[in-house]
Amino acid sequence: MRSMESFAAGDYSRPVLRAPGDARRVLLHSCCAPCAGEVMEALAASAIETALFFYNPNIHPQEEYLLRKSENIRHAEKLGMAFIDADYDVDNWFARAKGMENEPERGRRCTACFDMRFERTAQYARDNGFAVISSTLGISRWKDMEQINGCGERAAAAAGVAYWTFNWRKKGGSQRMLEIAKREGFYQQEYCGCVYSLRDANRWRKQTGRPRIERGIKFYR
Repeated sequence: MRSMESFAAGDYSRPVLRAPGDARRVLLHSCCAPCAGEVMEALAASAIETALFFYNPNIHPQEEYLLRKSENIRHAEKLGMAFIDADYDVDNWFARAKGMENEPERGRRCTACFDMRFERTAQYARDNGFAVISSTLGISRWKDMEQINGCGERAAAAAGVAYWTFNWRKKGGSQRMLEIAKREGFYQQEYCGCVYSLRDANRWRKQTGRPRIERGIKFYR
């Protein structure tokens, strides 16, 4: 892993973070490179050994899933972080979401989706010697931090590990997330990820006279 100085952003001097229990290893569930960039660099700057756990069976279609995953792998390789691919468990995700197809964003379907992803993350952590897990999901202003932390803490407790509820948005974290995304030229997805969020985003676009989402063409600049 590179030195702390490698991750300075302009005049910003990164503080040294302390994980729960002063753990020096963290299993970080990552949803996508734009959300992960700031979190990954903050952990690297604190010399916390971090492995990325990519388990996002909600992402639809598979081409979108593979693109988001490849961008995350690219940044993990740049920072020298291990990348754990939990594969595309899409059938189980649809089974979990059954009956909640018309739930709104941040509703019951999102809770079930977070639960599923955190449960797998916590199980992997327990089985592979990680005492602490966290996630990049909470850095996005589109997400409900309390909802995410509740799902993370619930899954972690069941597996006997700790969930780090650090607010990655604070002290300019959200702004640095955008700065890093532009610096790295990450793929800029325009919907949360699942088929239902894509449907709803396109419905809103139609109502407001905007064109449908074209996947795979927009990048941060």
